[in-house]
Amino acid sequence: MTKAKMVVLAALSCGVFYTSCSSENELNDATDQNSLNKPIPENIIDAATSLELNTDYMRYDTFYFPDGTSEERIFVEQDIVMTEKEILDLADLKASAKNADTSGRQYATNSLVSQGRNISIIGYTGGGGFGLSNKERTALQWAVNNYNRLSGVSIRFTLTFGTNYQDKDMVVYNNPNSAGAGGSAGFPSAGRPFKFVQIYGLAAYDTNVNEHVITHEIGHSVGFRHTDWFSRQSCGQNTNEGTAGVGANLVSGTPSGYDPTSVMLACFSSTEDGEFNNNDIIALQNMY
Repeated sequence: MTKAKMVVLAALSCGVFYTSCSSENELNDATDQNSLNKPIPENIIDAATSLELNTDYMRYDTFYFPDGTSEERIFVEQDIVMTEKEILDLADLKASAKNADTSGRQYATNSLVSQGRNISIIGYTGGGGFGLSNKERTALQWAVNNYNRLSGVSIRFTLTFGTNYQDKDMVVYNNPNSAGAGGSAGFPSAGRPFKFVQIYGLAAYDTNVNEHVITHEIGHSVGFRHTDWFSRQSCGQNTNEGTAGVGANLVSGTPSGYDPTSVMLACFSSTEDGEFNNNDIIALQNMY
């Protein structure tokens, strides 16, 4: 499976959101700086516990949209973003689908994009610091190419650039309000990918690293968990993220242990090449 990023895609977001980490645990330090210090309601903690989320790191924080507006959402494990409703709905979904057979999908979520879907994706070019730089636009193009060139994968992406993102399946944009470097995204819902894919703090990194982070976050949006969700070893940690109530299902043909070159590892380095490894590709082919 992809690092812990594809088979457990890094990055908080996705109907449940997951964000990818920057060079080692730089993102982990950055996200804590913006905490709203508001207690999590007991019913939300109970729902998150039923989803096997690690509740030790849950917090309210500000989530920004491409037009600069924002809303309060819950962040889990630094790179996962969810609304209260999403947590409660996922808990209900888990309760109703507890007997479902998901054994054929490793380190993927239980919720995936509809087979054969053409995903419209737009690179945001608006102002206010939310638009992608020229380097980030190139990296997004390379990331989309990574997905579209794969054989045996039924989903495809149609990429455009502009500001009219409302009718698109996915929008990739910069968040100028986040410290550190990395990205965030979420998981699929109702057969659609998670829409809002953020990156931030990547100006100092080369195009390949930007490509890596974007590829990783798109991975979350189509259902990947972090490859090292069980340890966050890529971040120099020994922390289990939990199954997040969305699944951490091992995809057939991929390793269950640590995969040091997966694009889906929880944290990234400054030497990433931005490409899928063979296990990432196998995971996508078996999922879609």
